[in-house]
Amino acid sequence: MIATKRSWSKAVALFLLVTTTISTVNCLYEDQIKKFDWKTTQIGGVSQAYLELNGFQPRLLVSTRENVIASLCPKTGEIIWRQIFESGPRGNIKLLQLSSAASGGDNTAAARPGTTSGFDLLTVQGHAPALVRGWNANTGNLEWEWSLMPIQTEKAASSMWFYRNAMLYHVLPVWKSHLEVTPYFASSGQATGNTAKITAPWITEEKCLLAGTYLACVEGNQLISLDLTANQPQVLTKALGETSGKPIKAVEGLNGVVIVDGKLVPVRDDIKTCESLRGDSFTIGRFNNQNVIVTASIKDKNLVIDGYTLDTCQQVSELSHSLVYPEHYGPVQIKTFDCKVNRNSDGKGCLFIADTTDDSILAIQQSKFRWTRSEALANVIATEFIDLPLADSEGELENEMKGKAGEDPSLETDIVSAFAHRIGSQVMHFKSLLLHVIGLGAKPSATQKAGIVRDAFGLHKMLVVLTKSGKVFGIDNISGKQHWQLYLKNVEEFGNGEQMRLLTQRTSKHFPLQALCVVIAKDKLSGNGVLYRFNPITGQPAEGGLLQLNYKIKQLSLLPETDTDFVKGILIVDANDKVQVYPENAKVKADGLYIYTADKSKGSLNGFHVKYENNQLTTIPLWNVDVSGHNGDHEIIAVASKNPIERVHSQGRVMPDRSVLYKYINPNLVAVFTQASDSIHKYLLNVYLIDVVSGSVVFSMMHRKVRPPLHVVHSENWLAYAHYNDKVRRTEITTIELYEGKTQANSTVWSSLSAPPMPLVERQTYIIPTLVTSMRETITERGITSKDVLIGTSSGSIVELPWALLDPRRPISSSSNGRDEGALPYVPELPLPTENMINYNQTIPRLRYIYTAPSGLESTCLVVSAGLDVFVTRISPSKTYDLLKEDFDYILISIVLVVLTTGSLVAKHLASRKSLKQAWK
Repeated sequence: MIATKRSWSKAVALFLLVTTTISTVNCLYEDQIKKFDWKTTQIGGVSQAYLELNGFQPRLLVSTRENVIASLCPKTGEIIWRQIFESGPRGNIKLLQLSSAASGGDNTAAARPGTTSGFDLLTVQGHAPALVRGWNANTGNLEWEWSLMPIQTEKAASSMWFYRNAMLYHVLPVWKSHLEVTPYFASSGQATGNTAKITAPWITEEKCLLAGTYLACVEGNQLISLDLTANQPQVLTKALGETSGKPIKAVEGLNGVVIVDGKLVPVRDDIKTCESLRGDSFTIGRFNNQNVIVTASIKDKNLVIDGYTLDTCQQVSELSHSLVYPEHYGPVQIKTFDCKVNRNSDGKGCLFIADTTDDSILAIQQSKFRWTRSEALANVIATEFIDLPLADSEGELENEMKGKAGEDPSLETDIVSAFAHRIGSQVMHFKSLLLHVIGLGAKPSATQKAGIVRDAFGLHKMLVVLTKSGKVFGIDNISGKQHWQLYLKNVEEFGNGEQMRLLTQRTSKHFPLQALCVVIAKDKLSGNGVLYRFNPITGQPAEGGLLQLNYKIKQLSLLPETDTDFVKGILIVDANDKVQVYPENAKVKADGLYIYTADKSKGSLNGFHVKYENNQLTTIPLWNVDVSGHNGDHEIIAVASKNPIERVHSQGRVMPDRSVLYKYINPNLVAVFTQASDSIHKYLLNVYLIDVVSGSVVFSMMHRKVRPPLHVVHSENWLAYAHYNDKVRRTEITTIELYEGKTQANSTVWSSLSAPPMPLVERQTYIIPTLVTSMRETITERGITSKDVLIGTSSGSIVELPWALLDPRRPISSSSNGRDEGALPYVPELPLPTENMINYNQTIPRLRYIYTAPSGLESTCLVVSAGLDVFVTRISPSKTYDLLKEDFDYILISIVLVVLTTGSLVAKHLASRKSLKQAWK
């Protein structure tokens, strides 16, 4: 019995020990989760949508232009589940079909052979192969799938699919020739017959689309269509009259009807529709057991929604809504609507779902926005961290002190005056505090009420985000709150894959002047440049707002010096190599600058010198570098320059013999990468380090059997780039470091025109056991903190690797005296520890963008990363050495200071008494 009690007590003790250990592990770093970071979850702009409000579980099922299918809560817009497909054409969603949206009897007829259950949600994605999948619409789980691999993959890229009467039809158009239509059982993939070939020499990709079971094309002033489900397809023609030439659109849920110049046009006369209706978009649904057409359009800055019965075209007053449409939304496209079945049938239970050109999702009910989703954040292309303005009291104080400094310029040089300046500032602080305490101070401004004020350490900033659709956001980097939005219409990226640019012309540090940012893009209609200047704190236009240029932009950059109003001008090179500067009064600041342009297709770089004479700017060609190879088949795939705000704190590295190896710090050095095919080595990747002032090639190197994806980081005196080694089929990171040697040519001023001798080059390659999708280096205000490299992986994690692991000077041997002090022994594989993943379990699907910026603390770097989602955090590569910890005991240190001060005074008194007594002896 005693042995049994002992064994029982041991088991209880072991259980308590295991429970305590597990709890400790689960709580590790739990207090830091979402304390310094936040994340948004996106799905992208909607392409197809199905809304059900009367079922067992209300749901909104959508497919998006980002190759995502998702289920949203109709009440709040929150994501219930989402499935992310492959990016690019492989994951392109060709069809989204809900079983309840199909015709009667389709569920059973679409079942697999031998079963009686059909599909709940069906999708078709890709073309080589095309994947047909069945999903559980409530949970998002995959239930079944089958695939179709075409014989000619290049022709299958434009294939189309539609669902009709339990059959899934695959339409393969061969443009300007014929159509190939093949029916399949939807859930099994079994073909029901031979492929039908329909001769149609008039079909073109730009003028044709699928309208239900019809292929409709516009040829001149005629609408030509074919019924793809008919046994003997006949060509149907219909006169349209005069058309504007805009692409035609289909109406989801309405078979055989297209939208031409804002009106409904049926392909056949026996198809019921309301041809007299006009609107920007149409959709069909049911209200009071009737088929209803709903239109949506923008009129006088209002969103107007109207409903009409399909049979009689009578207006349904219960479905009429009008609400103010904000300017930060683009043109609207209504996707779907549904109404709750109730006794009154007054239309108050109707919910309308719309998509906009700026990739927003709008839910409208009872002439109000019930919820909105800003899905433009799924395509972030540029970000900037902007310092917040001062608080009102601090701003007034700084304004007064600036006035005094202007009256007495000796304040900055005379010690006595500087002391008086300090005392005066303290008095003004006390005065401002007293006025606010008794309620006589100035009322807080709108920015101060919103909490948009600068903090002591510069960690609280405004995150300005530019997206691919032309929408700009102002987001609080601490909370993730969206303070403002603006939308630029009819803008797009530049040629050669160059994205739109977001630049900061003036920061918030020049009180009372407001910060100034500019978006530079290309106009969709004319192809010329567009400048939009705005206040990044409020989102309001500034300096005239939108500016349409009358030329195309070839190159642009910020001027290094500011004008009298602290605005950095924008230097723009047009297609004719002429130079323009905005604003105009900053032209003189461009005198003496060196600029360069790179032609990716031709593989050439050109350097120019900017000269200012007679109030005119001219460019003088200086040099040309051809990197296209002897056959001219090398194309430039990447150009990487250094961060213009980067500061180098240490000029050299300490060697084991106490000598210094000085860094080759050339601010004008640019890394150029070219790619070409080779009959022997398959792929060739060339690396060039070029001084873009003198045009000299400092270093070059070739990689054989290496191909993109390529991601580059260029900082200080080193270069790191990730590439794919096709020979051994793995991702590698190559690092290059440049040194001047044991002596410096000039330790004060760098000159590319009288450059020092060629640098010493150290290089090394490491293996990374993952696919790299983005890279970025950390940056701090003074450059004192150690550099880390942030590596985005295909799994959605961001790994923070210290530069010591990527250092090409890591010694091969493991002797105590390495090539450098503290250098780690060389190991080809780079470790990816989980504790180095700065986004822990907050994975970012399709991670492709990382941006870093300094904060007010030298130890801390701000990070924003974007893919399908957006993740914002801050990191400390060398720990927070300049910040006290949160558990710092202020009471204990205060007591210790008081005790030490008191003890020192008592000891001083006793020592003086002792010395006095000894003097009297």
